[in-house]
Amino acid sequence: MKINTTAKLRETYGYPSGRTKEKVLSNLDKHAVNFIEKSPFLIMSTSSIKGKLDASPRGGVPGFVHIRDENTILIPDSKGNNRVDSLSNIVETGTIGLLFLIPGMDETLRINGKAYVSNATEDLSLFMSEKNQPKACVIVEVEELFLHCAKALMRSKLWDEKSKINRNDMPSMGQMLKDQLNSNEPAETHDAMLKRYEPDL
Repeated sequence: MKINTTAKLRETYGYPSGRTKEKVLSNLDKHAVNFIEKSPFLIMSTSSIKGKLDASPRGGVPGFVHIRDENTILIPDSKGNNRVDSLSNIVETGTIGLLFLIPGMDETLRINGKAYVSNATEDLSLFMSEKNQPKACVIVEVEELFLHCAKALMRSKLWDEKSKINRNDMPSMGQMLKDQLNSNEPAETHDAMLKRYEPDL
C-alpha cells in the first residue's frame, strides 16, 4: 500500500519520544562546535523554488568550515566545476541542510537553517590560507541541529578497512563519462584525472 499522507506514515512509525524528540537544538553548543572543527567532510542539501534537489559533497582539512558564532557558520565554496547547483538553489530559496561526518566516527551532525551566498571581502578573508581561495562562501544561519545516531554507518561499516573496494573493480570516471555521453573520445584514465585535479586541491 502506498503511504501518501503523514497520518498513514505516523500509523506505521508512531512518534519520536525521549531523547530522540528532545535532542534538537537551535544553536551550536560545545559538542556541535567540536564536531564541526574535527570534520573534514559534509554533504550540503539544497532545493530550488521548483523543487529541484541537490546534494553536494564538500571537503577540506578539519576546520575548513568557519564558526562565526553560536548561530552562524561559513562554508568556503572551493574550486569545482562551476555548475553552482547548490549556490543557485540557495540564491533562490535561502534554505539548506547539512550532514557533517568525521572519519572513524559513526555518529553524524545534522544542521538545518537559512543560508545565503557571500563574496564579501570580510567573509572571504577567513579563507585566505587556502591554496585556492574561494570566489564565494555559504553563510549558514543555524535554525536546528542534532547529533544523528550511529546505526546507518554501523550497518554500512563505512569506516571498516574491509569495506573498501579495490578502485580497479570500478571503471574510471573517464570511462563512465565516455559511456554515458556516448563519446568517441578516448577515456581519461584515473591517473590522468588525479593529475588534472591536483592544482585545484
